[in-house]
Amino acid sequence: MSETTPARAPRHRGIYLLPNLFTTGAMFAGFYAIVVSIGGHFTDAAIAVFVAALLDGIDGRVARLTHTQSEFGVQYDSLSDLVSFGLAPSLVMYNWSLSSLRELGPLPGKIGWAAAFIYAVCAALRLARFNTQVGVADKRYFQGLPSPAAAAVCMSFVWSMDNWGIAGDQLNMIMPFLAVIVGLLMVSRFRYYSFKSLPMGDKVPFLWILMAVLILVPFFVDPPRVLLAVFFLFLLSGPIVTAWGLATHRKRPRRGAA
Repeated sequence: MSETTPARAPRHRGIYLLPNLFTTGAMFAGFYAIVVSIGGHFTDAAIAVFVAALLDGIDGRVARLTHTQSEFGVQYDSLSDLVSFGLAPSLVMYNWSLSSLRELGPLPGKIGWAAAFIYAVCAALRLARFNTQVGVADKRYFQGLPSPAAAAVCMSFVWSMDNWGIAGDQLNMIMPFLAVIVGLLMVSRFRYYSFKSLPMGDKVPFLWILMAVLILVPFFVDPPRVLLAVFFLFLLSGPIVTAWGLATHRKRPRRGAA
């Protein structure tokens, strides 16, 4: 099942058309991002990854609403996630910036493709670990940065820089660090809030509506930079939440203490 929509074990073994169409669409968007990045259309590639994330968030909900969950859908969705949020972002980053390290010599060139590979393999490990923990992990939190959010951080950065007219080869000293750090955060033990406890179907305070407006208006004015800010803050939230939890736990008095 998608990282963004884990659910209990499916009850059917058949293949259902509707949810798998959304999954196929997500995989196509990830594949399209790879293809257009080879041609140098990096903004289109970044947008395609965000489209994949949107479709990835829909397929699981469609399956639950239509009672068409299946083991096939779970496995197919994981493979789609690997393409859209593992291979696609790593290759977009490589084509945009990391490949230019080859011009500095053989060793920097190897560092470039190694950084892209580390990101891709971390996404694969993240998905494998997630699939083995469905049903036993705390649904309020993800362990490690979710792969769609990791892809969103990297792609919003590429999108923002491309819109600013900053070429990838100007940032080829930064991109290896970004790719590796984001990749390692996916396989880290930091806890990231899953937003599953939000009362989507219930009445919410008026303040929530105001906050949604304050986010949506800047988003429509400048989508790449708003996405970069939002997902970068989410990236930082994992270490902060985890450190806060550890500090709070240590401050609690032990039972039986004088």
